[in-house]
Amino acid sequence: MNVGAQNQDKSATTMCRAWRLVRSDGHALGFTDHDGVLEFDGTIFRPDGGMSSSALEQSTDLSVDNAEAFGVLSSDKISSEDIAAGLYDAAAFSLWQVNWQDLSERELLFRGQLGDIRQSGGMFQAELRGLSDLLAQPRGRTFQKGCGAVLGDRACGVHLNQPLYQLNGTVRKVIDKRVLLVETEAAHDAGWFARGTVQFETGLGQVLEGAVKSDGVTDGLRRIELWHPLALEPALGTQVTVNAGCDKLFSTCRFKFRNTPNFQGFPDLPGDDWMMRYPNMSEPKDGGSRR
Repeated sequence: MNVGAQNQDKSATTMCRAWRLVRSDGHALGFTDHDGVLEFDGTIFRPDGGMSSSALEQSTDLSVDNAEAFGVLSSDKISSEDIAAGLYDAAAFSLWQVNWQDLSERELLFRGQLGDIRQSGGMFQAELRGLSDLLAQPRGRTFQKGCGAVLGDRACGVHLNQPLYQLNGTVRKVIDKRVLLVETEAAHDAGWFARGTVQFETGLGQVLEGAVKSDGVTDGLRRIELWHPLALEPALGTQVTVNAGCDKLFSTCRFKFRNTPNFQGFPDLPGDDWMMRYPNMSEPKDGGSRR
């Protein structure tokens, strides 16, 4: 509907915006730029949420809608810890234009989800991605030497909850949010968990995950080094789970995971060097393999 179209003199000065945010845990938050509280569609929209949105860029074709949301982290509705814990990753976002004198006169302007979130100086800035953004995601299979599956997914078929591929332990020391010293009874080879993941429960009940760069043993503790610092520092005594890593090579799939039938790559695919080779008098020309 076109809000206020029937009587522009009546509603021209009673327009406001309201936006709803649904986090990954299902908790819904409502905000408005009006100076009073609004309520519709089962959500209460408050003016003290410390959040606003920029102008929208929308089109009638399938191009991605672009917008941004801004907020103050001092608000009790949105905190830096919640953002770091991933509660707002891909959160659903809806924006309305509303006549605050008659809430039935409202128009949905934007619907999508949050994208990249940046924090600086007590503020956050989040990218808004429209529904058409989902249509721009790559589909289909890529022909490459390395495996195209994600370790442990349906295509891979490896069950990571086996003792051979998983380490459970207790955090005894944290260095710069990037190195964890973990006490465990497991005795895996050094490097077994490189390219894997480490997971632990945060105080917010959310599972935080990091990518493992390398692992080994230091003074009887498992030393887990991550590629990037963790968003939140785990407390000492936190229980962690470390999953084995995979470098996508056929030899790793065969010997480490015993999963050759499910390898999702093409190890015999000719590379660029083969494509650029030229005839050589010193090589046999019997029609056999050139590898």
